[in-house]
Amino acid sequence: MDMLIVTLASLLAGFIDSIVGGGGLVLVPALFAVFPQTHPATLFGTNKGASVWGTAMATLQYSRKVQLRWQTLGPAAAVCFAAALGGAWLVTVVSPEYLRKALPLVLVLVLAYTLVKKDLGRHHLPRFAGHHETLAACGVALAIGFYDGFFGPGTGSFFVFLLVRLLGYDFLNASASAKLLNTASNLAALLLFTLKGHVWWHFVVVMAVANVAGSMAGTHLALKHGTGFVRGVFILVVSALILKTSYDAFLRV
Repeated sequence: MDMLIVTLASLLAGFIDSIVGGGGLVLVPALFAVFPQTHPATLFGTNKGASVWGTAMATLQYSRKVQLRWQTLGPAAAVCFAAALGGAWLVTVVSPEYLRKALPLVLVLVLAYTLVKKDLGRHHLPRFAGHHETLAACGVALAIGFYDGFFGPGTGSFFVFLLVRLLGYDFLNASASAKLLNTASNLAALLLFTLKGHVWWHFVVVMAVANVAGSMAGTHLALKHGTGFVRGVFILVVSALILKTSYDAFLRV
């Protein structure tokens, strides 16, 4: 029964994550609910072990239909990997507790900005080119990759928002690009958790298959319905993140 519950959660997480990020909203709470006595690092490691396959598959699917800017995203993915490792190391010596209370406010600002700017992310009009675009993408990767290693909730949504707001991508292209960057940060975290023995591989194998299946379904819908659909899901996921992170920060005993 435990395997069935977390596998279904992984399926749904892969579906949500492939569209706009936020799969951790589903899978991480499910793991904590099913295994309440387990060390959190093991649950986070198991989550990464399953989700990295879904984000990688989503990247592959998007790359077949969306023209990813590989010259920009390749260096950014490398920066993201290194930054996530740095963040994961820092969390072993510094508590991220202060971020827990600040996160809901940041998410509220992201949601408010997206709602006010009706045309935000509806048209793909990159603001930079060449080395300037690479530097901008690396800046986003550095900041959010480090955040993913150090804390994590909402990483995919932050990637999407910043790629839309700062680089001028539409929501579909931003989501596709975010998947590559998120795969890099997930790999870094998975490497660290694996080295420390915090991954349940016997669960990961089954959960990963489910995560990939959910990811393929979500990516298909995003590609079929386009930017407007991805923007709508982004708003829903950020709203859910606000509720979840607010509860964690201020109401959970």
